[in-house]
Amino acid sequence: MTQVSYGPEGVDIRFPGWEATMAGRGFLRVPISALLSARVEPGWTSEILGMRSGLVVSGYRKLGTFTHPSGVRRLVSMKRGVPLLRLSTVRGETGFDEILLSTEDAGSIAQAIYGSVAR
Repeated sequence: MTQVSYGPEGVDIRFPGWEATMAGRGFLRVPISALLSARVEPGWTSEILGMRSGLVVSGYRKLGTFTHPSGVRRLVSMKRGVPLLRLSTVRGETGFDEILLSTEDAGSIAQAIYGSVAR
């Protein structure tokens, strides 16, 4: 499962094993300067994410890069039944407009980001 942590330099995202192949990378650091907002959603989003490069197991798992017809580019690692952390980011610094991550720590990470960005 994708590992997400937050520290003084930003949000670190690690894609272990086969997930790295689907995500197109093994690691991504989102610096604090690239974070626009963070929020928690109770779980899986059913919104249309767009064209994908990666894996979709219908109703269970989404992992990869998704590009919406509007041009919004997302890095996604979602698993049904796990809280969702939604990060809005500066595309020029991360390569993505949004990052959607299922993690049990979504609430505490979002709160820590909110505290850092609000300063």
